[in-house]
Amino acid sequence: MTDEELEGLEELEGLAGLFGSGPVAVLTGAGISTDSGIPDYRGAGSPPRTPMRIDQFMTDPAYRTRFWAGARLGADAARGIRPNAGHLALARLEAGGLIDGVITQNVDGLHERAGTSRLVELHGRGGTIRCVDCGTRFTREEVLRWFDAGNPGYAERNAGARIAPDGDAEVGSLDGVTIPRCPVCGGILRPDVVYFGETVPAPVFAAAESLVASAGALLLAGTSLAVNTGVRLLHRARARGIPIAVINRGPTAADASADLRLEAGTSEALAALADRLLSGRPARPGA
Repeated sequence: MTDEELEGLEELEGLAGLFGSGPVAVLTGAGISTDSGIPDYRGAGSPPRTPMRIDQFMTDPAYRTRFWAGARLGADAARGIRPNAGHLALARLEAGGLIDGVITQNVDGLHERAGTSRLVELHGRGGTIRCVDCGTRFTREEVLRWFDAGNPGYAERNAGARIAPDGDAEVGSLDGVTIPRCPVCGGILRPDVVYFGETVPAPVFAAAESLVASAGALLLAGTSLAVNTGVRLLHRARARGIPIAVINRGPTAADASADLRLEAGTSEALAALADRLLSGRPARPGA
């Protein structure tokens, strides 16, 4: 056995040991979805990106036009995206009673598709669109059909666009592009997500806090903790004195206080962890 293999075995045993004091709270970030083909904002090798702020989206029609064009092209690029081994491993750990659910900073819906039943989506879900004026909600798919009706041939002329974080795509010319409006009141349509410049709704954060408050440890998977909400949950775990573990490629805001840090991809690490913990173990009744 090589030194690297031995070190990995020891770290896996350490991760498995986190579950000795009860279910573990899990917080995931963009790094868990990169193996599904969704790029992140800050991972190693990622090009510099500037996420759109809510004030830009609301006040500048050019930003909204670029968003909806990117969303339309991203829908084609994202059709083949599926939950990966990391998402599936967490669903297995929940079914086995070893975690009580997942807190995620992602808006891609992959945890739900993988089978996680108790899911706290801190930043919302990109697949839901709401009107900022009347509050009516629509699916992303139907709004993109309205985009196609208003911009015939646009998707075909721009096929092959490269996918960007959050399931959008990089776009070129926006000449002549029109964007959909709410069919109920004519208002502005936006994804039902928390943009930069907004805060996580209090009930959503309370649900995440509840998972941390009842956990025997906190596991951070695929997140650098660059967003304040995740840092607040880390502080809750520190205040309780529970163990903290990190699985991530690259540095995180939790490294200085983590009891265990694994420099690795989440897919292979979580899959190996689930195999280690669930071998021969029946699933929790009703899971």
